[in-house]
Amino acid sequence: MSSIALVLVASFIGSFGAVFLKSGAHRLKRHWTSFAFNWRLAAGVFAFVLSSVFFVAGIKEGELTLLYPIMALGYVWTLLWSRMFFHEPLTKNKFIGLGLILVGIACLNLGNK
Repeated sequence: MSSIALVLVASFIGSFGAVFLKSGAHRLKRHWTSFAFNWRLAAGVFAFVLSSVFFVAGIKEGELTLLYPIMALGYVWTLLWSRMFFHEPLTKNKFIGLGLILVGIACLNLGNK
């Protein structure tokens, strides 16, 4: 698998980590057992660890300055999941921010040619 594909997979999996952490946070109570028996929090941590495994595999052979900005695509995925799972609003400012992220990734990658 190419370095870019591995980092894309890492950003995708990592975005689910954020979703699971938010979902688990909604179920937290004041007692410590709400942390210990919260499978959503555990799934979020697991997703971030798995994402890190793919990221490390990707940067092993690839160029960090090219690959690290690709991780910012996780913000794009997270926006979509937040809308789907939590019904968060999609605003003009969020789209502008996503556009800036995508333009930034493209600009950084143009510098490598």
